[in-house]
Amino acid sequence: MFDHVTIRVSDLDAARRFYTLALGAPTTEDDSFIEWREFGIARASAGKPLTRRLHVAFRAHDRAEVDRWWERMTAAGYRSDGEPGERPQYSDSYYGAFVLDPDGNSAESVHHETSDPEHALVDHMWLRTASVAAAKRFYETIAPAVGISLDHAKPDFAHFTDGTGSFSFVDDGEPTEHVHLAFGVGDRATVDAFHRTATAAGHADNGPPGERPVYHRGYYGAFVLDPDGHNVEAVFHDRPN
Repeated sequence: MFDHVTIRVSDLDAARRFYTLALGAPTTEDDSFIEWREFGIARASAGKPLTRRLHVAFRAHDRAEVDRWWERMTAAGYRSDGEPGERPQYSDSYYGAFVLDPDGNSAESVHHETSDPEHALVDHMWLRTASVAAAKRFYETIAPAVGISLDHAKPDFAHFTDGTGSFSFVDDGEPTEHVHLAFGVGDRATVDAFHRTATAAGHADNGPPGERPVYHRGYYGAFVLDPDGHNVEAVFHDRPN
């Protein structure tokens, strides 16, 4: 689903301890940014504020792993946001457990019939929104470029998927704030098309198509803001052979 997801945290050391316990050793780390495969954390600042009210679920191999995850997190003093168990309202095979990270975001370990932790770490995300209709319009606009589709929608809910992972917008209290969502695409032209289509539809430019060598040689991305102000990117990793 995602090339990467980045959240901003108030205390990088505290967040590192939480997510290392939740996800294992980081795959990338420096003084300001820490990443576990496609999920990353970075220190909040005046220009890049704290992420709040996000729900992110990480894939588990089986139900026993979900149980162990919740027991490990709560034994370390992190607050439960839902004990391990079946959630048939989501699917017949859905089994999850929930805890709160140091900034109050909800993290989940989940196993269901399509779980494949080797393929991707992030299973799904839920974002509260000021307007489900506006979020739905935005993501339907960029969907052809980034390889997603609207799977299900109601007035208070919109669910997008690429066939394995997913993310949803819900009308349920104060909106989620300050998440960075990056979708991997197959070439530079698709990055250009993503940006052109989104801005032509009236969505705010947050960085035109171009190389960002600060990340790595051949990193080609473009950025727009969705209706809730989340920084949404299409990226092509044009790495030399």
